[in-house]
Amino acid sequence: MIPLVLFALAFLVRLVVGAFAFQGPAYPDAYYYAHVAAQIAAGHGLISGYVWNLDDVVNLGSAAAVLPTPANGYWMPLAELVAAPFVALFGTGSIASGLAFWLIGALAAPLTYWIGRDAGLTKELAAVAGVLVAVPAGLTPFVAQPDTFALFMFLGPLALWLCAKAARGDRRFLVASGVVVGLAMLARLDGALLGIPVALVAIRDVLRTRDRSSLMAALACVAVFLLIVAPWAVRQVDTFGSISPSAVSGRALWLTNYQQLFSISQPPTMDQWLSQGIGWIASSRIGGLIAALGLFALLPLAAVLAPFAAIGGWQERHNVVFGPYLIYGAVLLIVMSLLFPILVPHGTFIHSAASLVPHTFLLTVVGIGAVVRWFARKRPAWNAGTAVRVFSWSAVAVAVIAAVVQTSSTTSAWSQARTRQTDLVASLASEPATDRFMAADPGAINYLTGTQGVVTPDDPLPVIEQVMSDYDVRWLVLESDQIVPALEPVLSGADKPDWISRPVWIVQSQPGAAPSVVPDGALFAVCLSPSDTRCQ
Repeated sequence: MIPLVLFALAFLVRLVVGAFAFQGPAYPDAYYYAHVAAQIAAGHGLISGYVWNLDDVVNLGSAAAVLPTPANGYWMPLAELVAAPFVALFGTGSIASGLAFWLIGALAAPLTYWIGRDAGLTKELAAVAGVLVAVPAGLTPFVAQPDTFALFMFLGPLALWLCAKAARGDRRFLVASGVVVGLAMLARLDGALLGIPVALVAIRDVLRTRDRSSLMAALACVAVFLLIVAPWAVRQVDTFGSISPSAVSGRALWLTNYQQLFSISQPPTMDQWLSQGIGWIASSRIGGLIAALGLFALLPLAAVLAPFAAIGGWQERHNVVFGPYLIYGAVLLIVMSLLFPILVPHGTFIHSAASLVPHTFLLTVVGIGAVVRWFARKRPAWNAGTAVRVFSWSAVAVAVIAAVVQTSSTTSAWSQARTRQTDLVASLASEPATDRFMAADPGAINYLTGTQGVVTPDDPLPVIEQVMSDYDVRWLVLESDQIVPALEPVLSGADKPDWISRPVWIVQSQPGAAPSVVPDGALFAVCLSPSDTRCQ
């Protein structure tokens, strides 16, 4: 009964946020998954009608300047594959695109309860942790998005739990964990890191027992993992010439700032990275670690719950149920902070860290109990059992308050961006559907218009002009809160290249603002053909 109630609560929370607080995708990752899912549902396969990152096309082997273009040069396909059947059945509305993620994400709450019971927690305390996963504080608006948060919050802890069961000697769970790790890798490439504790358990079992059955279980685990990921690897090699197209250039490793991810003329290189010096390299890695820990403490743990999670981790450090979680958590932190510190503050880490949330909330409840019992020993008047219950449910109250605050502020920001973008592209409704656009957030513009487009490269004007020419771009969408430096003078009116018109439409949050005030957004015509007179 308790698992069913937890599932229903978690699903209701995600439904309310995804269907009422903010409808549809809200940021690049979610726009991309929703778009490609719609392409699959329509029978077009894994293709994209827009380019979210020019490196995805220019440097990864697919045909440059061709739209639609093969999808998933960077991102893995599971989010699109699970959403596509619902989109095929119910259409491309916000509920259809989100339903798969609400259902799968809601499974994380009862899963947390089962892991807690297996770890030795009482029914009530395991249920408290399940409620925390159902309403995951600052992560609440994100788990309702058509994104990998929901998938990873379920697949990650499931893989770690199966691994823990295998560590107790049941080799069937070792094979099952190989399946789940394979699915997790199809959700996110770094899902492969979940295989590290699984591999350690398998190696330990083989070395300890030295019997045929342990070796066969380990080989079966590897075999089912490869069976899951092999079709995708074949598709990537056939489409892009590499199993991991995003690793071909290695540019994600050599970033010195986030905007380099969107530059064609100045891509990050190892030589440039090394030229920053050992001091910058070390400090950026330390900064990445601090950012990762800070994001995790702030979003799912609402800051105040973080100390209790740490105390719980120490209390349960010898509990086999939490062993794979502790190993994986340490590996994830090390990999993200050492290899991808520039990407950590931009969502890369917190997407992956969703897999840590269920176990972390269980440890939070354990930590609260440890602290309360310590105080109870100092205060004989306290009833330790009652106090543990009161403070544990108080943690739920903290999470709910954080969820309301974070969801309100986040969806408000998303709504403002959606309103601005809708206003900007309204005038394009009368233009030919074949007209292409350039924008900083091409996923959003494609979602609103259905037209093809390309991201604005973070490069000088001549490079931007060349990309526009290559893709036959006819419209430029500029927004003041996400704009490359080369186009800031265009939005402000300080500069106007001959091939860009005066603003066709302007969006200003302050009605009647002085002409000198930079608008929140503007739409421009792009005239790269001598016969196009719109820019005269």
